[in-house]
Amino acid sequence: MIELLQGRTHTVMTGVAVLAPDGRRLVRCGRTEVVFRPLSHEEVRAYVAQGESMDKAGAYAIQERGTLLVERTNGCYFNVVGLPLEVLSEMFTELGWPLAEQWRGNK
Repeated sequence: MIELLQGRTHTVMTGVAVLAPDGRRLVRCGRTEVVFRPLSHEEVRAYVAQGESMDKAGAYAIQERGTLLVERTNGCYFNVVGLPLEVLSEMFTELGWPLAEQWRGNK
């Protein structure tokens, strides 16, 4: 899979569903473009051989060594890691918990 991704752009999509205490339900999808840098066959083999890719949906861990495979991202980095925080924050705002309240947390 890394061989297929190298030198190309792909889109990571992560779904989020929130069920509010009052019963409202929101479902959204975060989207992030990930641009892989061109890699040699040796670089691909070395990355795969170290084992990091074995339990990852996209065969790389952007938050670990796989970050060196990526040239850039367009969109929310945390979506690629697995939870689109920007989308989740927007959903909370829509449910009446605006960003300023999100920062204050539950003290």
